[in-house]
Amino acid sequence: MINRGFAEAGTSKSPVDGRLISIKDNICTRDFPTTCASGILSKFTSPFNATVIEQLEDAGAVVAGKTNLDEFGMGSHSTHSRFGSVKNLRRDASGQDLSAGGSSGGSAVAVAANQCYAALGTDTGGSVRLPAAYTGTVGLKPSYGLISRWGVVAYANSLDTVGIIGNNISSIQDIFRILNQPDRRDPTSLSAFTRSRILSRLQAPRLASRLTSTPLRIGFPMEYNISELTPSVRRAWLLSLAHLQEQGHTIHPVSLPATKHALSAYYVLAPAEASSNLAKYDGVRYGTRAQGPDSDGQPDGYLYANTRGSGFGEEVKRRILLGTFSLSADAMDNYFIQAQRVRRLVQQDFNAVFAAKHPLAATQDTGRLEAEQVDILVCPTAPSSPPRLSDVAGASSGSSPLDAYVNDVFTVPASLAGLPAISVPVTISESSQDTGAGEIAGIQVVGQYGDDELVMKVGELLEGKRFESYL
Repeated sequence: MINRGFAEAGTSKSPVDGRLISIKDNICTRDFPTTCASGILSKFTSPFNATVIEQLEDAGAVVAGKTNLDEFGMGSHSTHSRFGSVKNLRRDASGQDLSAGGSSGGSAVAVAANQCYAALGTDTGGSVRLPAAYTGTVGLKPSYGLISRWGVVAYANSLDTVGIIGNNISSIQDIFRILNQPDRRDPTSLSAFTRSRILSRLQAPRLASRLTSTPLRIGFPMEYNISELTPSVRRAWLLSLAHLQEQGHTIHPVSLPATKHALSAYYVLAPAEASSNLAKYDGVRYGTRAQGPDSDGQPDGYLYANTRGSGFGEEVKRRILLGTFSLSADAMDNYFIQAQRVRRLVQQDFNAVFAAKHPLAATQDTGRLEAEQVDILVCPTAPSSPPRLSDVAGASSGSSPLDAYVNDVFTVPASLAGLPAISVPVTISESSQDTGAGEIAGIQVVGQYGDDELVMKVGELLEGKRFESYL
């Protein structure tokens, strides 16, 4: 979408000049409130723009507005918001509303509804890729550290990544190439020297050829074939692999044994970081101050408790409590430290299966022959189709928080390892004569650190494909 009033003919600054971009409401904007969908920030307007906003505006893009989300990015269905639940444009066969995924559900729906050219979200454990899978859009989580996080309200610093949602990979590439720049204000942003070092490694003849005509070795993780995988998603996965094989690429099973522990580790590490990050919202330094009596002899304690108790939603409070417990003296060794060890094992598993070595990691002998390694991984984004909104929203739904957490089982491993990953939609129809909507599933492509362009290239091979289900 192009805003003609902002684009002067013949003076285009970039491919996004004059285009409308929606922004997730946990990214600071000077011209719009930044509430993180939380009551505790209901009156907050940032005095500055996040770096990614500055970059987009310098390129001529127009910020269309802010999009709804799970409060502070904590959720898998965009239902934990003071503004209400996000509704998917898609409905099930009986006409029931479906979940849009989370936590960047508002960004994904804005793109799916063609309200904007693309949208920015944040991805901590799958918060861009899961909504993309549920809404039939494309969602990219770049390598950690490539896109600046300065001005992004933190959930879990070691995991948070600004992601991009679009209707096609071309629009995502346009924005990624604008945002993929160093930022001195963000200590997690890679320096220009480090970026050049990564690029030089990827431009080695053997690796550079992967972006041209060389057949790729594509891996599928055997551990991802779990019992929770629905038949329709499993068919989409297998048909996607078959399509890639028909294009001349080779398909190989790989093992990521630490995967089965990744989700548990994530739900220790992310809440632990969140409990620290959200401690600042006390009604004094940050956040909306609760009103009430202050003559009980402990005015500060009452103010803090009342402000946080009324300002935070139930899911945020649940994760703060979980994180605070895992950081306590009694639990630190058994939970937080163990989760960090699992995270290291997840990273090592990925490094072992990729032919390209991690450009920032110390070189280690993985014990695997080069012939056993792959260039890219392909797997489902989510284990099932989007659930009904009524089954996941509100206390009356009867669903457990654990039911929502399992939706991140395929997205969390790449987040723990800081790897680039993209979700692309494919459609499964019952026969070649089936001209209906078909069933849409998200297929995830995961690459080695810094291999973002290769991830998008493979995503293009699957993007928007319609497969006849013969399985």
